[in-house]
Amino acid sequence: MQMPSGVHALVRRTHEERVLRALQENGAMSRGEIARVVGLSRTTLSEITGHLLQRGAIVVVDTDASKREGSGRPAARLALDPASAQFMGVDFGHRRVHVVVADASHEVMASGAARYDDTTPWQERTGLALGLVERLTAEAGVHFGALQGIGIGVPGPYPAPEGSAPSRATPVGTVLRPAPEGVDVAFAERFDAPVIVDNNTRLAALAEAITGADSVADLVYVRLSDGVGGGLVVGGHLVTGSSGLAGELGHVTVEPAGRPCRCGKRGCLETVASVPAILAACWEFGLPLENLQDLADAVSRAHPVVDRVLREAAAALGRVVGAATMTLNPAKVVIGGEITQLAPVIVEQVAATLAADLFPTASAGPAVEAARLSDDDGAIGALAAVFHNSPLLARYPETTDVTAGPGTDDPTIEGAVHVRP
Repeated sequence: MQMPSGVHALVRRTHEERVLRALQENGAMSRGEIARVVGLSRTTLSEITGHLLQRGAIVVVDTDASKREGSGRPAARLALDPASAQFMGVDFGHRRVHVVVADASHEVMASGAARYDDTTPWQERTGLALGLVERLTAEAGVHFGALQGIGIGVPGPYPAPEGSAPSRATPVGTVLRPAPEGVDVAFAERFDAPVIVDNNTRLAALAEAITGADSVADLVYVRLSDGVGGGLVVGGHLVTGSSGLAGELGHVTVEPAGRPCRCGKRGCLETVASVPAILAACWEFGLPLENLQDLADAVSRAHPVVDRVLREAAAALGRVVGAATMTLNPAKVVIGGEITQLAPVIVEQVAATLAADLFPTASAGPAVEAARLSDDDGAIGALAAVFHNSPLLARYPETTDVTAGPGTDDPTIEGAVHVRP
């Protein structure tokens, strides 16, 4: 029996939203990739994508020829119409702010950075960030008439005060923590767009999970810097926790009688594995190192004190990460921070500790890697957070037509698709 047209339209609209959501979150995809993500048959998906292409809601951006294995015909890759929306990622580091702007197909349109002292007040940092956006507007010709959302990464956890109301910049139905000194409100007022704020280390975790050919849905991320921060990605989504503190592995106790931590406890991982803690430990063993460059020089000389300190710090890190790994069973563990590039022994020791601590019946533990991204990781993660929360789908107009013709894989058929220049 033929389905009533009203029900048909409702079902098709639901399928369309699932396809659009997949493209919004993942960027350009082939029809086969979309079918696997949304769980539709190829026949149904062909009908849905054909209708979306005719409406101009999605476009063909390229083919998968560059990564296709074998001799089969390259498949067209589809994406949201790049001109339909813009997204902004902002990462406030301790000494610089980085801004990335992308279109709806996830292509980066402009990026840039501005530096400041680590004592610079937040109001001045915000002003520098807004000035950087103005410069990008002028230099790259990016105008924000279609800006759909802004993701902002800030250092340190900023849990919302108990009982506080959400910022008026907060999208409906989203529980967020306020940025320090109203940075979220400043961006929302300037661009009239919803703002998402999160810890920039956590956003870096999301960036590491989604970028590259070997992107993963489950990941544990730890960054070693002035402190030790972390982030958890589970099922392709950033985990924040009930009060926004999920992933704060730096404040897990590893030495109950250890050094005082700035959080008020003693012996946190941060007191052992942060860059200042590692340099202090070298001093205690008679090797005075002032900074990371001194550390790198000592590593290049294979100095035994540096090797001992780094291995002990990494072993403590490995034990903490091991507990998280046993709980979450991630596909990958990523260790970030400039020190991991200067001292590869850290990643090596973490991997060895994990291999020793996991159940002997585990057939394969997670891959343990140094972070691939650097200065722009938090900004890219902020973009990813916006892609997952954007109101973009509500902007596509409904159509009165309740029937859709079959889709096509041929990008040369006039009127069927819109090929991006």
